[in-house]
Amino acid sequence: MEKVRIDKWLWAARFFKTRNLAKQAIDGGKVHLDGHRVKPSKDVELGMCLSIRQGWDEKVVHVIALSDQRRGAPEAAQLYTETEESQAARNLKAEQRKTMTSIRSDNKPTTKQRRQIHRFKRINLED
Repeated sequence: MEKVRIDKWLWAARFFKTRNLAKQAIDGGKVHLDGHRVKPSKDVELGMCLSIRQGWDEKVVHVIALSDQRRGAPEAAQLYTETEESQAARNLKAEQRKTMTSIRSDNKPTTKQRRQIHRFKRINLED
């Protein structure tokens, strides 16, 4: 196998659950091949560099094998390698998101505090 459509390869590599979702991501500009937007019919070849945005994460992977059939996750992981810079950036962003979540949750009142707020408001409205 020398060439595979990019939407088929993304589906086979388990980046997307269906080819239709892969096509929508490509059309939406979330997949770049060697730094350029592509069409779903573009052929992927060995050694190409793909940038794939999924939700909050962006992965930069190099194609090391081709497949147009979806197989198990261990076999799909052998189709590509993610760059170390990409992994480091994803881990950093994940840590930042966790930190922001913990900061936001600290400002949220507990059930006891919420009841006290309601009591306070009720008392002040009656006066």
